[in-house]
Amino acid sequence: MSRLFHAGNRALQDRFDGRRVADALEARRRVAGFLPEHVAMIEAAPFFFLATAAEGAVDCSFKGGPPGFVRVTGPAELEWPDYDGNSMYLSLGNIAVSPSIGMLFLPTDGRSLRLRLRGQAALVEDAARIAAIPGARRLVRVAVTDIFPNCPRYMPGFGQATPSPYLPGPDGSAPAPEWKGRDYIRPLLPKDDPHRS
Repeated sequence: MSRLFHAGNRALQDRFDGRRVADALEARRRVAGFLPEHVAMIEAAPFFFLATAAEGAVDCSFKGGPPGFVRVTGPAELEWPDYDGNSMYLSLGNIAVSPSIGMLFLPTDGRSLRLRLRGQAALVEDAARIAAIPGARRLVRVAVTDIFPNCPRYMPGFGQATPSPYLPGPDGSAPAPEWKGRDYIRPLLPKDDPHRS
């Protein structure tokens, strides 16, 4: 019984003679709890990619912040702040309907550990905890079910990444992105948007 593979994965593994390799990788590489090197990598990451899906709407988004913005909060649990965005709520809306997610952490050197996670996400709207994180609008907590490395074979080296100038400062403020100043958007910004004029 596989924890990682469903019938569609198995059908292709069997069709292309890959089941033995897949089973060996699952047995040797998948873990259910974070190892110390996973925690170090996740908590140093300035970004990750988030995959969500609900009601036929599939989304993959980039999530960034200062190193340490994703925190490991348990043996197989993590959370990150949701910062000011574009009000479309593509990822969070999917999570609200279907909590299954995928996460991909990629260091920019093209060589270091790369990590894939699967889990069940939930929105956290605890005002005191949110207020303790500069710029946070809400939190996303993930109960992680699968932890496994990502193959480095086709990963390019990206060099040194520089932090985004839009990251929230210690007081939670951040510069407005250009698109929020457009005539057709500015009057429509949510009432609590920090860049509403």
